[in-house]
Amino acid sequence: MMNASRRVTICGARLLLAITALVLFASAASAQTSIETPLSRTLDKIDLGISGIGLFTPSTSGNSNILTPLAIQQVPSNTLGALGELRYTRSPLIGIQFNYTYARLTQNFNVNPTTNTPPAQQPYVLGVQTKVNEYSLGYVAHGPTLFGLTTFAGGGGGALEFKPTAGGGQGLPPQVRTVFYYQVGIQQEFLSEHFGLRAQFRQAFYGAPDFNQNYLATGARVITTEPGVGFYLRF
Repeated sequence: MMNASRRVTICGARLLLAITALVLFASAASAQTSIETPLSRTLDKIDLGISGIGLFTPSTSGNSNILTPLAIQQVPSNTLGALGELRYTRSPLIGIQFNYTYARLTQNFNVNPTTNTPPAQQPYVLGVQTKVNEYSLGYVAHGPTLFGLTTFAGGGGGALEFKPTAGGGQGLPPQVRTVFYYQVGIQQEFLSEHFGLRAQFRQAFYGAPDFNQNYLATGARVITTEPGVGFYLRF
């Protein structure tokens, strides 16, 4: 009976020792993974966002600057595109962001002569299919949390490239315009701290493209509204 009791005591002691060793091992592993390094601290502040956006641009009008003045109404088609954002957040109120957008649309030019002086010209419509790419850099700040959603806002500027397509670009050359933008939005971590959802409202300001053709130049300023929704990955 004594031997059996001793065996139980020894087994219990061994089990307690094993559990203690397992807890110590798990604690050490947890401490090891939670150790911060300069690289890990930097990566924690970087995220990559991918969003689908709509591009909605109102029509503009003006007169071309050639000898025979032309009244031009420029009507861009509405379309869908993609927005990529690489964001570095040093603190909630201090962050920088690189943006890249891609879309494809048609710039429609409704051209009407403003004079009947010979040689008379007939009204015509010119449709230019073009790719549009934005490359911009800006400031971004994260504001208060509302209903569990983190707010953010930012703005900046860069270059907007219009590149006519081979098939429907009318043989026109590419053109780069200066662009400025602002954005406001909300985001929320989803499933893990490394993945989240993002929605935003964005507007871009730039000069109407004329593809370096004076008979298409109106000098008008354009505002494109770009609502978007997507996700982001934190490293």
